[in-house]
Amino acid sequence: MARFELKLPKMGESVAEATITNWLKQVGDKIEADEAVLEIATDKVDSEVPSEVSGILVEQLFGKDDLVQVGQTIAIIETEGGELVSIVKEVVAPEVIAEVIKTVDAAKESVAAPVDFSDSEKFLSPLVKNIAKEEGVSVAELAAISGTGKEGRVTKNDILEYVKNRTSQPVVAAPVAAVQKPVAAPVAQKAAPVSVSGGDEIIEMDRMRKLISGYMVASVQTSAHVQSFIEVDVTNIVKWREKNKNAFEKREGEKLTYTPIFMEAVAKALKDFPGMNISVDGDYIIKKKNINLGMAASLPNGNLIVPVIKNADQLNLVGMAKAVNDLGGRAKAGKLKPDDTQGGTYTVTNVGTFGSVFGTPIINQPQVGILALGAIRKMPAVIETPEGDFIGIRQKMFLSHSYDHRVVDGALGGSFVKRVAEYLEAFDVNRDV
Repeated sequence: MARFELKLPKMGESVAEATITNWLKQVGDKIEADEAVLEIATDKVDSEVPSEVSGILVEQLFGKDDLVQVGQTIAIIETEGGELVSIVKEVVAPEVIAEVIKTVDAAKESVAAPVDFSDSEKFLSPLVKNIAKEEGVSVAELAAISGTGKEGRVTKNDILEYVKNRTSQPVVAAPVAAVQKPVAAPVAQKAAPVSVSGGDEIIEMDRMRKLISGYMVASVQTSAHVQSFIEVDVTNIVKWREKNKNAFEKREGEKLTYTPIFMEAVAKALKDFPGMNISVDGDYIIKKKNINLGMAASLPNGNLIVPVIKNADQLNLVGMAKAVNDLGGRAKAGKLKPDDTQGGTYTVTNVGTFGSVFGTPIINQPQVGILALGAIRKMPAVIETPEGDFIGIRQKMFLSHSYDHRVVDGALGGSFVKRVAEYLEAFDVNRDV
């Protein structure tokens, strides 16, 4: 028999870790090659980890809800891979094996127990924990460090600066019980208790809903949200789509929705106003080279997710339609990969799908803007002509632009959404597809 190490596979360039949500196989279970062994979750996508070999699961190295780094061994599978064990038994005498075991046990006893950072009252990232272990920083010392991260969290720079100062001038750590929380950290107020009657049903949030809840609250606390609204006449777009949608589907095998047309206009506007295609990191503004558009899509359980169209400004309308349909279809089927949701620089959400005229969407951190597309409705409108003004029926919609007032002023935020509207209203009704 041979032992195979099942490792957490690479799930995309920007994905470094995942959480184990469920073990599909238990110790002693037989596993076939390519059969799923466990379920994992990144911050956006759930997926399964299959086995590369057939065999018996003999060890689970992590439990449910444990955080695992990409490349770490998560399980041991025993396979029928040769006669290695029997050969060792024949060559190595029993008394030699016993002596080796005795030596190893003695070595284990002589090694000091590793520091258990789970006792810390602070949230510590895996990187901070690793630096603390390598530099011999205790839990008490970590508690004494005033973190500059969100809610007083200790960042990489915080602990490196502490280690540097401690090397040149030793610092006496205060007792854990005496440590005060950073003054700058906001004090969370306890929610008012909810009254529950006998007929009420209590349902625990699923993992995805808990994550979404955390993201939304964190975004509102991080960004100064401001909204700009503009009404758009999309009559030409509606006429053009009605004229071309059947031929497009017959030729391309794809449905032609309004979404790729709107995405195309947003990508053009981002090229005109690169100040909207940025992110914020502390006191620094990062101008993004690529225009990667996030699009809110529905998951099978009803939650929302934001897959990303990479380099959206380089796609023609056909390419944009295929990208939108592919990501939307895989989102509904629950088949998105972790990398499909990474790297977004600006987000678009279609609230009109649910009949909303407009909305005030929450920014997808660390981006600085998000555009909500309202429902298209027939509206009476004033039409200007050389012969005078008259009332006509037009197809109209609202664009709702939420942006981060920390770095985006009203002039930029309003000009951007106005440019999107201009591109939509100038849509060529005779355009080839």
